[in-house]
Amino acid sequence: MPLQIGTTTLASRFLLGTAGYPSPETLRQAIAASGAQVLTLGLKRTLGTGNPDNGFVQIIRRTAAEQGARLLPNTAGCRTANEAVQLALMARELFGTDWIKLEVVGDEQLLAPDPFELLAAARELCAQGFIVLPYCTDDLVLGQRLLDAGCAALMPWGAPIGSGQGLLNPFALRALRARFPRATLIVDAGLGAPSQAAQAMELGFDGVLLNSAVAQAADPVRMAAAFAGAIEAGRQGYEAGLIAPQDLAIPSTPVWDRAA
Repeated sequence: MPLQIGTTTLASRFLLGTAGYPSPETLRQAIAASGAQVLTLGLKRTLGTGNPDNGFVQIIRRTAAEQGARLLPNTAGCRTANEAVQLALMARELFGTDWIKLEVVGDEQLLAPDPFELLAAARELCAQGFIVLPYCTDDLVLGQRLLDAGCAALMPWGAPIGSGQGLLNPFALRALRARFPRATLIVDAGLGAPSQAAQAMELGFDGVLLNSAVAQAADPVRMAAAFAGAIEAGRQGYEAGLIAPQDLAIPSTPVWDRAA
């Protein structure tokens, strides 16, 4: 089954960020290698240049068009619901899309989402017709409230943004998958290695969103391809049906007529 977000069907389960690459050409090649059909774009960075259609944005627009990808503006850097809503409204005007990656951060050191401001912003944006993909914690209650508000997916963190620590709480992520079997769940933030992306997919998550692990790699293009392969392998493993872990050894070859 392909990835479904709202009414949109995507062939790729890899969502890729576009910040921090060593050069525009490296960014272009990494996007192509990833096969990603959703590219995130920081609104504060874009608007901070004074030109919302600067060279960086033009590269992403052109590459997205070449690859058949769609832009996912994000509200990174917002600290209040009101600020995030205003930025999302600007994004809709600038990029002609109702899709928004909603980020409202409440802690400066860990860049942890503020659950109260996040939920308030999600409710307002869903009411205004946005396809809201919230960057959130792995809290079950918050997840339920965000889905009730109308969010098209949940995007819980694996670890703090850019930390490369992988999945710090697999139990909580498994609980989210079990509690919301029909919701679209995408791990967002904290991954550093392709194996960690495969682990997320093996837990039954529908996709992976990351940026730093590719942009800051020694070879971003090869790393983008590596993550693409790991995400596909992890999904295939999940769909094939992983065997349950056991505490004791179980012989793979039955032994008959063993001596007593």
